[in-house]
Amino acid sequence: MKPVLQLALDFVDLRRALQVAEEAVAGGVDWLEAGTPLIKSEGLQAIREIKLRWPSLTVVADMKTMDAGRTEVECAAKAGAQVVGVLGVASDATIRECVAAARNYGAEIIVDMVQVADVVARALAVEEMGASYVGIHVAIDEQMQGKTPWDTLREVTQAVSIPVAVAGGINSETAPLALEAGASIVVVGGAISKAADATAAARAVKQAMETLVPVESEFFVRASGPDLREMLSRVSAANVSDALHRSGDIPGLRSLTPGSKLVGPALTVRTYPGDWAKPVEAIDKAKPGDVLVIDAGGVAPAVWGELATNSAMQRGLGGVVIFGAARDSGDIRRLGFPLFCSLVTPTAGEPKGFGEIGVPVRIAGAQVSPGDWIIADDDGVCVIPREKALEYTNRAMDVLEKENRLRREIQGGSTLSEVAYLLRWEKR
Repeated sequence: MKPVLQLALDFVDLRRALQVAEEAVAGGVDWLEAGTPLIKSEGLQAIREIKLRWPSLTVVADMKTMDAGRTEVECAAKAGAQVVGVLGVASDATIRECVAAARNYGAEIIVDMVQVADVVARALAVEEMGASYVGIHVAIDEQMQGKTPWDTLREVTQAVSIPVAVAGGINSETAPLALEAGASIVVVGGAISKAADATAAARAVKQAMETLVPVESEFFVRASGPDLREMLSRVSAANVSDALHRSGDIPGLRSLTPGSKLVGPALTVRTYPGDWAKPVEAIDKAKPGDVLVIDAGGVAPAVWGELATNSAMQRGLGGVVIFGAARDSGDIRRLGFPLFCSLVTPTAGEPKGFGEIGVPVRIAGAQVSPGDWIIADDDGVCVIPREKALEYTNRAMDVLEKENRLRREIQGGSTLSEVAYLLRWEKR
């Protein structure tokens, strides 16, 4: 079958889904998918509206059926879906009922292999049961942890004879990989649906599929580990806080150099108020790009100044965060060094050597351990635990991408209350 570009409309608002679909169809999308969130929020009317507007396009209903297969497939097909999705972890009885119902109503079944333990074996089994398509699917939450579908996709396409769809964070850079791995249907969600210009985004993916040459994408690219610093540099502290479920900030810290941004793994320092010995010693222990996070009790005198800043810059540090006082603020601003602190004072302390380097510290209720990732800008300072750094860097990118779409809608004449559908989603 000719490669198909399928757009997953995973929205909870039908109006936005239809607007994005209109833009994406202009960019070359072949199939339109009423995503599970859309069907749950808007019901079968979402399928009807999509089919009514684009009668010549194949409409996919991502029902994720787990039980009552005959009923769910029948109602989706009657609403206008030509392809209906059932979960591969459903029972054989449910999948067979879905296939039988689809035949009765002129539809086809795609079996979604999300969370199936032995994907190849299950794909062969559902092909035998009469499924028309198999879907290889890396769930969104797994995408955030860096998981990709390519290895599983290759194994399945080599094992089955029916067309295989693939979904899982695919964009204009990775769409050629999907086809090279044997996919017939490339399912794209956020790389089109969150784009400020969905027409251009769809066109870029389509071009990549037709030429098998990746088209570079600024957004919708996920961190894999070594690129954490570069990816975090694209987002804001506010994006990170939203990704961390509106948490993760260290209260009371402000930039001494307005407009500066700080990103890097933490080297922690615990010292006594005014004792600048350990903070200065930590400069020599830090690696290039590290961020010193200094707990000085949140009070004066200063434990950092212009000479320490010059030393840190010579060592290539990414910045300094101080729960306590700094001084020489004018000099530090002129140097452009990213420094965040809770106090400024002209008075320095004495180097007595108390404290520790490389131990967990607790600052204003926030725990910071060595290796945790720090991101700071004019809004303040956020910390991402080291073990969650990959996942929440990707989630922060996801927040930024969604905001880009909303910003475009506001600039097009809407208001924030309208694009957020406040009246609809207010708690009652």
